[in-house]
Amino acid sequence: MTSEAETDLIAAFDASLKKDSPSQETETEKEFSELAPLASRLRPESLAEYIGQTHLIGKGRPLRQALERGQCYSMILWGPPGVGKTTLALIFAKACNAIFEQLSAVTSGIKDIREAVERAERRRKQGIRTLLFVDEVHRFNKTQQDAFLPHIESGTITFIGATTENPSFSLNSALLSRARVYVLKKLSEDETRALLRQALTSEKGLGRENLSIDERAETALVELADGDARHLLNMLEMLSDLAAVLPDGRKVITFAMVGSVAGRKLINYDKGGDAYYELISAFHKSVRGSAPDAALYWYSRILEAGGDPLYVARRLLAIATEDVGLADPRAMQIALNAWDIFDRVGAAEGERAIAEATVYLALAPKSNHLYNAFHRAREDARKHGAEDVPLYLRNATTKLMDSLGYHKGYRYAHDFEGAYAAGESFFPENLTGTVYYHPSDRGFEKILKEKKDKLASLDEAAGDKRYRSGFVGSKVSFRDEPEEEH
Repeated sequence: MTSEAETDLIAAFDASLKKDSPSQETETEKEFSELAPLASRLRPESLAEYIGQTHLIGKGRPLRQALERGQCYSMILWGPPGVGKTTLALIFAKACNAIFEQLSAVTSGIKDIREAVERAERRRKQGIRTLLFVDEVHRFNKTQQDAFLPHIESGTITFIGATTENPSFSLNSALLSRARVYVLKKLSEDETRALLRQALTSEKGLGRENLSIDERAETALVELADGDARHLLNMLEMLSDLAAVLPDGRKVITFAMVGSVAGRKLINYDKGGDAYYELISAFHKSVRGSAPDAALYWYSRILEAGGDPLYVARRLLAIATEDVGLADPRAMQIALNAWDIFDRVGAAEGERAIAEATVYLALAPKSNHLYNAFHRAREDARKHGAEDVPLYLRNATTKLMDSLGYHKGYRYAHDFEGAYAAGESFFPENLTGTVYYHPSDRGFEKILKEKKDKLASLDEAAGDKRYRSGFVGSKVSFRDEPEEEH
């Protein structure tokens, strides 16, 4: 089913196909257009007006080439809300000289599908194409999705489905095999800002209202929109009614007004500003400090200020490797799962998944010993990067290499008791015995420490040590365990 504004647009497309020349806009149509929501008034009618998706409609890109050639084929447009899926389908219908028909999987059923197909069949007999656009196509069940297949095959309809869900999991393989899948991305901050400024200056938008916006308010709107053009324009339209009128007649949107439209108090920050990183820092330190309640508070503050939940998810992955480490190896997977859940199901459930990971990591045992070990190993790699790989650790892949001693003397671990060749070294000779990783006594690292100590004792007792004159086992050749870092 279509909205009133979209019905008007569709009717306009139909009319343009039936006439040799564009019709003059009637007074009634003009009045209706002016009363339509800002997002509808600014809906692009050509690629020249379209903002975003340059990876698909930029010069030489697949969709642009199809549009320029007037090619019409079935496709799935996968992307978040407000990125131009419906608009792109409308532009395709116009370029292909097809009647645009729209269904919503939320409100339509088999009966609606059947009626739309019947209309398409009647048009086909008259030599007129039909582009059938199905919004939220993932909401249709298997039977409903299958109903389109014979009509796509016969060419009765060109099918374009829009979805916010991963088509691999939400759509039938039979439907996917008959359509090309294109991924649409959220608008970038620059693209969102360009759309905002276009809305303020365009005659179809707010250009007649002598409206301006201060820099902080503009930044806040761009942040809140989060790449959703429809959300941006809806907020901007509400703000235009609240704008303060100056003595000279100009109207100004201020930062404080944005908070009232957003339904919450806004923190004065941008993603590169100090206030933003202060919240992130407080969140990170709360998780590191095993304070789950404080971590949830700072996480909520970030969300209420319009912060990106996925930035928090990325920070949790950093915490899992830096502050939890091998004290709880599951922490990394739990943080990664939260990110994946957000991608699969969207913000509402995804934010809760990130909250769950936050509490888990806050209460997990902590250790930065692996973090420190890795950085010390990197330091040595920079200092001693010219050390040759010992011959016995090299593979003899040619006769020449074999004659040069490659691989000779290598002790295959599985040939020894416990699959461990005691006394062996895998370092260059002058680094043998170096120890980077000292497991803590916390969590799973306690088990790793016991294992590492056992292996070290076997090395000490071994009668056959690789470098007899060098340091062996867990003895440190030129460093001791440094103080805790980070």
